[in-house]
Amino acid sequence: MIRPEILSPCGNFEKLKFAVLYGADAVYFAGKRFGMRTASDNFTEEELQSAVEYAHRNGVKVYITANIMPRQDEIDEFSEYLEFLGEIKPDAVIAADIGVISLLKKKAPGIDIHVSTQANTVNSLACRAYHELGAKRVVLSRELSLEEIKKIREEIPDDLELEAFVHGAMCVSYSGRCLLSNYFVGRDANHGACAQPCRWEYNGAGLSADIFEIKRPDIHLSALENERGTFIFSSKDLCMIEHIPELVKAGIDSFKIEGRVKSAYYTAVTANAYKTELLRYLKDPEGYVFDPKVLGELESVSHREYCTGYFFDHPLKNAQITKNGGYIKEKAFLATVEKYDPASGRAVLIQRNKAVNGEEAEIISPGLESRRFRFEDMRNENGESIESAPHPKMPYTVKMPFAVKEGDIIRGK
Repeated sequence: MIRPEILSPCGNFEKLKFAVLYGADAVYFAGKRFGMRTASDNFTEEELQSAVEYAHRNGVKVYITANIMPRQDEIDEFSEYLEFLGEIKPDAVIAADIGVISLLKKKAPGIDIHVSTQANTVNSLACRAYHELGAKRVVLSRELSLEEIKKIREEIPDDLELEAFVHGAMCVSYSGRCLLSNYFVGRDANHGACAQPCRWEYNGAGLSADIFEIKRPDIHLSALENERGTFIFSSKDLCMIEHIPELVKAGIDSFKIEGRVKSAYYTAVTANAYKTELLRYLKDPEGYVFDPKVLGELESVSHREYCTGYFFDHPLKNAQITKNGGYIKEKAFLATVEKYDPASGRAVLIQRNKAVNGEEAEIISPGLESRRFRFEDMRNENGESIESAPHPKMPYTVKMPFAVKEGDIIRGK
């Protein structure tokens, strides 16, 4: 039985540190150019090099996304960027365009090639073709069922790895190849600039079969529904935490978590939950029973209604559309632990949101269940008693009822 990796999203350096601390085996992120998430902070070239070095020092692999569909006038600049990636030596570069894959082999030899989900790979023929082109891994399309993935695994070389999304946002469009963003606001989804119009609120246009987005009433879209359904509404979020055994048995090498634009708290909680539950299963596959407390942890992060994506349902039979298009907000991220003094039992905290003396809270530590405590004897950095910590990133200390470590997260109860 393979031991899949937990692959976490990192939109910036802070999220990278939380992913590493909370159990990610590998991380993926982008530079300021040529990635599919321009809404995340992303990394300058200097930060990319530092991030690769930091992750490798901590035994974590790095996959850099360069998975846009480049236009002709971008090729020269893209070529220079790939040469730079070859110099800083991430473990892999994620690409979608067949020309970019060919260019990678020339400009960054020795760096593994991962084929992005943007390439929409849905069968073993495509997997083998990419393998012949030099790919080490294929990130499968989100539209595949577990049964289809099993069959693909049986029909491809053993040394070709398969990666699949197991958690996070999904598109109602075909693995992100959506034109609505360009249509409404001129932002190219295939260059990482999707405005997510599938998440907007739409209204009907009188007795016609049209609908319109409420802020753009002059742009009408046909809402006629046929046997294939409609495809311009907000999808539920994927959550496969209850199905770790099925994912492992399907032969998936990497469990990918979506969410480079999400918070550092999201990065930590999702990595911790999937890593903890995967290790529990692998320790005793026959006696394994899912722990519902782990689902409770994932309910604490920002998300839409959860579903199992298309692993068990065909998209034409169940489009996994939300009943409520809004987010279920995550618990308040109150502080992180900077240091702990066992002698005094006091912890130095860095404020993330306002905390009040006497307030009940929970603390999350890598690999452990959350623990409850109450803020007691809050003091500022001068040792003076305070009733609250209202200022962003202010350091303060509290008396803790148990030992804590640097990087532990404190959240509202």
